[in-house]
Amino acid sequence: MSAVDYQIDGQTYEGWFVKPAGSSSLPVVVIAHAWGGLSANEKQKAQIVADEFGYAAFAIDVYGKGKRGTTQAENEGLMYPLVGNRAELQKRLAGGLAAAKAQPGVDASKTAAIGFCFGGLCVLDMARAGHDVLGVASFHGLFRPAENIPAPKIKAKVLIEHGWNDPMAKPDDVLAIAREFAGTDWQLHAHGKAVHSFTTLEANAPEAGSAYDADADRRSFAYLKTFLAELLG
Repeated sequence: MSAVDYQIDGQTYEGWFVKPAGSSSLPVVVIAHAWGGLSANEKQKAQIVADEFGYAAFAIDVYGKGKRGTTQAENEGLMYPLVGNRAELQKRLAGGLAAAKAQPGVDASKTAAIGFCFGGLCVLDMARAGHDVLGVASFHGLFRPAENIPAPKIKAKVLIEHGWNDPMAKPDDVLAIAREFAGTDWQLHAHGKAVHSFTTLEANAPEAGSAYDADADRRSFAYLKTFLAELLG
């Protein structure tokens, strides 16, 4: 495991690469971070992908090296400019994807992407923008459509793991994304007791609709394992 610097438009970004020991030519799973930036949470998920699923994992960075949030205000200040400028976000996602495919021991023809919270929106945008991934999986993601792609032509397979009581993606938003993705290969699992951030171990703000849920975490990753095996073998 190691930190990896890469460049987009002359700016440095810092990813995190993990690969099972002694293996080569592995599929790679790109991991998109939540609103605070690449953190221990994404590194923990990368380790699961490597240790339990047997794939290489590359956690990307869409903010820039050293740009991380520790408070709600800081997180919002990092995330909202990109939520409001999806073309820029998609360019940074493409740069992270290219960095992942360039890592040693990776089979660039077998790539998928997963994301959490804001990262869930990111991977859905990778599908909307037609990035070269076989499939994407969004966990407690944001469903806001990309204004720069009003009629996306999605080729990637899509998995959505959703907490039904998530205040940031309400039932009307679920119906909206079902309409947006109509005709594509998508599936959605709604976890009835779960709220936002249900796979994030340190999430503990139920009054704000954000809390870890061990059952939803375990079940959603079982679905993910099946999904990735279908995509990547």
